[in-house]
Formats: sequence, C-alpha cells, structure tokens
Amino acid sequence: MPLEDAGSLGYDKGKGGKFVILPPGYKDKVPDGFIPLQSDTYGGYMLFRANLVSHGDADVQASIDYGRKLKVYPLSQSANPPETTFIDVKDILFDSTIRWDTTFFDNLDRIVQEEPWLVRDRIMIDQLKTLGIEKGKPFRPSNVDKTLLASGIEEARSLLEMQYDAGLPPFFSERSRWTFPAFPDLIKAGSVGFDEPDSYPVDYRGVGYSYAYIGIKHLGAGQFYAISIRDKDGDAFEGGKTYRLRVPPNVPVKQYWSVTAYDRETHALIRNVDRASRSSQIPELIKNADGSVDLFLGPTPPAGKDVNWIPTDLSRKFELMFRAYGPTEEFFQKKWVLSDVEKMQ
Repeated sequence: MPLEDAGSLGYDKGKGGKFVILPPGYKDKVPDGFIPLQSDTYGGYMLFRANLVSHGDADVQASIDYGRKLKVYPLSQSANPPETTFIDVKDILFDSTIRWDTTFFDNLDRIVQEEPWLVRDRIMIDQLKTLGIEKGKPFRPSNVDKTLLASGIEEARSLLEMQYDAGLPPFFSERSRWTFPAFPDLIKAGSVGFDEPDSYPVDYRGVGYSYAYIGIKHLGAGQFYAISIRDKDGDAFEGGKTYRLRVPPNVPVKQYWSVTAYDRETHALIRNVDRASRSSQIPELIKNADGSVDLFLGPTPPAGKDVNWIPTDLSRKFELMFRAYGPTEEFFQKKWVLSDVEKMQ
C-alpha cells in the first residue's frame, strides 16, 4: 500500500524533508517540521533509488554518499537521532520470491497476528477461520490440512499465472506487446488508497502482487513502467534464443530510460548473470546513426555488441520491463512508440 512518493517529482519536489510514518490509530500531535504519512499497518518498507548521471565510479560513489545521508529513527529520538546503520548486501543472496507451498499460510498467519484488520479486508476473517487462521489463536494445521493447503496454493498459483499470461492491457497501441504495468482499474484504485466507494479490484490486486512487490502512489508522475512477456510474433521469451529490441531515438523522458530482464517464473532478477539491465545512463552504449539503440537479449552477445547486451539464462524463460524516469507528456500521448522485441534466431 503506497503512502507517498518523494524526490524531484514526488511530494517534496526534490527539496527533501522529514517524513514521519504514523502507526494505525495514532492520535497525538505531530511535531512541527515533519511531513506525516498515515499507515494502516505496523510493518512497512522504503525504497530509495538514485538516478545516476552515469555508471562511472564517481557517479556511483556520489549516489552512495547521498544515500548515506538518509536517516531513519524513532520519532521519540528526533531531538537527537542515532546513527543509521548501513549494510552492503551486494554479495548476500536475498530471496523475496513468493513461497508457493504451505509456508505461504504460515506467513499469512503471521500477518494476521501482527497487523490490524482493514475494513475492506474483513470479509476474509471468517474465510480464514476455516483454514485455522484466526487472530489471537495459534495456527496448527493437521497433516491432512497441510495436504489440502498445498493443493490450494498450487491451484491459486496456476490461476494467477493464467491471468497474468493472458496479458495486461497494451500501452503504446492496441497491437503493442508492451503493456501497462498493472490493470488500469488497479492503478486508479491504488492511487487513492483503495478507498473508492464503488470499486475494489481485489482480483486484479491479487494478480498484481503475484508479479510485483511495489505500489506507486502517483504512477506516471516521476516514472512509468511497461511490461513485455512476448515478442513481436506473440511468442514467450525463451532464454536460449537471441532477441533484439530497438529503442527509437529521442525517448521523451527528463531523466533516463532502462530495460531490465526478469525471470519469467519468479518475476525476480535472473540469477547467475553479470547484469540485469541496460540504460541510457551508460555512455558507451552503442547508438545507431539515427540515434536509436539496439539492445540484445540472449545467453551470449552478438559479436561486438557486448555493451548493448542483456544476458539471459539458457534454460529459463524471461520477461522485460521498460522504465521511463521523468516521462513527459509526449510519452503519454504516445507520439513516441517503443518497438516490439524481435527474434534474431
């Protein structure tokens, strides 16, 4: 549930500020100088992304130095904030993919126990009781229950994958293989905190959070994402094949654009590859005479095209996301159109 976007195109317009996350039911006065964000849950997280000028060492270090200026601390310690601890997790494997097994229900029970019920989700209270998940009571499924739960979560996975595979609405044109990052009804509902009087796209939300883990408060203000799961011919992307994506010149963005490859099954980054994306921030990126850029996706790069290459896993399918940072009105008017991905072999 997104609370707010910050940054040059966010709430603070790049000026920075002190944001305070308020827990459910908070009634006390917020100290002067703080920007209050009311949360419906006790748990939460924040993502900080630096828009680098380039991938050069100096720009990367400048980004790190800026990131270390962020401070996170309890409001009670705001008069004398403690030092924020920073941990470099570059070489640490962190697997945040969904567990499509009975441990899914263990995690669901943990959330039910830790978080307050939201009004819109109370319909699930009695339904979860039938699974043995009830606030204030231990979750102890029998072996028979576990067998049924395992079957149920696999059925849910198949249903969500089927809905995702059917395709999201196309973005650039009716025939484009590039789609919205989520169903438009879900994007609209999320922007108002899922508090519309006559709409709650719960099924779309289920599909959305089966492949994504982030909600954007104002999608299109500071960024826009487009997803592609099929090539120009309508075939799913195969990690053992080589593809070409031509990014037309003059991308209508104020900051930069990027293309990232993800594992089709897990929707996470592809494991055991040297890099996941290519972007307009890379100064050595090879451009065509007209300013367009050809990106290549596959297990090995075409000769002489390594700098424009995004590696894939030979044995796994993949999907793509195009990110536009600081998109202009021209982007949404679709005067500029991103090409579909084409097979090379």
